[in-house]
Amino acid sequence: MHLPRQLGPLHDLPDTPEAYDAVLADVTEQALARLTPEGNLEHPDCDDDIGDTSLGITSLLAFAWQRTKDDRLPEAVRRSLAFHLRERVYTDDNPGYPNLKVRNSGLPYARYTLAAGAHPIGDWPSTVWALLQAVNLLDVADGLVEEAQRAELLETARGYWRWLTEATFFNPQEAGNQAIGCVVGGLMLARHLPPEEGESVRARAIGLYVEKIRDHRIADRGALLPPEHGGAYDNNYGPISLSFLAQAHRVSGAEMFAEDGEALARYIDARLTNGGFDNGGPRYSEQHSAFESVLGLRYFSRRIGSDLGRYRGDSRWARHAAGPDGGVDGHFAWMLVWQIQDPTRWHRTPATGPARHQLRSGTVSVAFDDRMTPSVVEAGGTYYLPAAVNRQHGFGPVLDGFVFCRPMGEVRVRDLRTDALAAKLVTKPVVGRDHVLRHVRSLYVTDGTSLWTTVAVERLPGEPYLLAGLPYAADDGDRVRRTAEGAVASAGTLRLTHPEAQGAEHFDARAELTQEQAAFALAADSRGYGNPDDGWRHLVSSTALEAGPVPDAPDDLHVFAVRYGSAAPLTVSVERDGDGLRIATSGFTAVIGAEDERGEPELTLRAVSS
Repeated sequence: MHLPRQLGPLHDLPDTPEAYDAVLADVTEQALARLTPEGNLEHPDCDDDIGDTSLGITSLLAFAWQRTKDDRLPEAVRRSLAFHLRERVYTDDNPGYPNLKVRNSGLPYARYTLAAGAHPIGDWPSTVWALLQAVNLLDVADGLVEEAQRAELLETARGYWRWLTEATFFNPQEAGNQAIGCVVGGLMLARHLPPEEGESVRARAIGLYVEKIRDHRIADRGALLPPEHGGAYDNNYGPISLSFLAQAHRVSGAEMFAEDGEALARYIDARLTNGGFDNGGPRYSEQHSAFESVLGLRYFSRRIGSDLGRYRGDSRWARHAAGPDGGVDGHFAWMLVWQIQDPTRWHRTPATGPARHQLRSGTVSVAFDDRMTPSVVEAGGTYYLPAAVNRQHGFGPVLDGFVFCRPMGEVRVRDLRTDALAAKLVTKPVVGRDHVLRHVRSLYVTDGTSLWTTVAVERLPGEPYLLAGLPYAADDGDRVRRTAEGAVASAGTLRLTHPEAQGAEHFDARAELTQEQAAFALAADSRGYGNPDDGWRHLVSSTALEAGPVPDAPDDLHVFAVRYGSAAPLTVSVERDGDGLRIATSGFTAVIGAEDERGEPELTLRAVSS
């Protein structure tokens, strides 16, 4: 089976003016064929996320008219705009909406679903989206719609902004992408208002960003990130937030949007594998956005000088939101407009400098979590997740069900590159159940094709093994397929084990089950509202690679050595080198030396000629 949403890298989609003109031409033909006598452009099967969608397609038609002057479009724009203003602008409070600060304000808003009281919780983001569709349309409305209709649209947009910022609590779902989108809507609206009012709205938008978003960022992997549904990052919504930050910078010129976007972009770059696979987040653990992310990933790929476009998107939404039948939907239409307007092109080569939470070279990558434990290992086109044993997750030595990977103190990291190799040494102080402090030294070395991992720890009593990951997925052309195996070798014994117990808390990689499905099954709340990251933390056991110690290691150490990306026999020798440790393989020789004057361990590395 294939993962349903992680498809091709986003930078593989043509982004030339000609390609975008073809997209708009297709949208135009679909919309003109769909337009009802009343002016409705909604997808016939749409029932939620609907309050802004007809207006979104209207904005796409207006944008297409600006580029092509197709004489069929003005009448379609006017009729569909009239439909939205007549049928989709609500001013009576939605029964059951829980986030109002002002009752019966009479201000306009958009509904997530049209039936009164049916699902009011989604009205805040739907109104943000409606505001963005409106301001996009205002940007191109001159000469296209009559002044009276334009004035009504502007008044509605002004009312949307007031409803979002005065009548309701701001960002009630704690969703960073929605909140930054609201700020962008205010910044764009301000340009259409009289100067004094426009400056007031602009100042209010920037103030909301600083006070309600920026001041509440969450730290993860060394970065401060806009909170997303209660978490630091979501691999679906995080790149959408990046697009909003790009547009905020484009519209306002305020440097803080560029600074925060670059921080988020570097974070995404570090957690993304070379192949663009990623998982994790407080809402949609493996669902990926597509065209909604292009603006931000492309804009900031150029600013930080790295190939963020390797991010695997959902190509079913490659150009615009689409229904199950592939038909155009107006949801997120403004993002398509912005990415066409922005002249930035993809930066397609990796960043060259070391990143603390990433090791990457060639087709190999390791993304590290906040504790400098691998969160994803990629080698040979296969992706390995942290395995679980006895409710503990990670990569590291295991003794009697205890995983030695959670640091008790500062984690030391040293990066080293030669002409042929890239390496990262991670040293962690770890306390086991016996309360003894041990130092786990993990050396990761890659030649761009294979990854060698060598882990040394003060000798443990009993018979430890190295928890070496859960083989989870593999590249399959433009798709990612589920797997339960990978090309791995160990200098000691190696076994692939599967849970003996049954149930949602035991993940067997041989089953046709995705990590996302298992995570939601373990989440406290229903799918779509639960936190799959929290759910996955309840995992008791999983499929796991377990590697035995290297034979003939120094008597006072347990050393484990594993190579990912090749199943050929692996021979590793480990011996003392003065106060250090010499590790020799067929591909390299490394010496983990004594600590320097700052307490940092020395590292030398030399490739072995074949």
